[in-house]
Amino acid sequence: QVQLVESGGGLVQVGGSLRLSCAASGRTFSSYAMGWFRQAPGKDRDFVATISVSGGSTSYADTVKGRFTISRDNAKNTVYLQMNSLKPEDTAVYYCAARRAIRSVAATEYGYWGQGTQVTVSS
Repeated sequence: QVQLVESGGGLVQVGGSLRLSCAASGRTFSSYAMGWFRQAPGKDRDFVATISVSGGSTSYADTVKGRFTISRDNAKNTVYLQMNSLKPEDTAVYYCAARRAIRSVAATEYGYWGQGTQVTVSS
């Protein structure tokens, strides 16, 4: 089992940057693929990015490709989401999630979730 705690959200202007962190408990973090998802008010939870257990493979939603970067540090049990060139439509609650072994873009395939961190991009 793994517990996840996100941090790093906040208010930023259009074009600015933020780095989200997700700290995981437990000694088996390196066995979990990790994902970032986001949910805007009144909308579904959408896939943002995912990373493999080793960090060697990543995938991104088209809406963030080229602006966001997912990475992980297995020694620190932490996954990151570097967000650059932020737009108002990036405003959402951002969640990190974990699943055993294989990464996925489907939220329903993740069994562990953090509580979320709010990102607000002002124009």
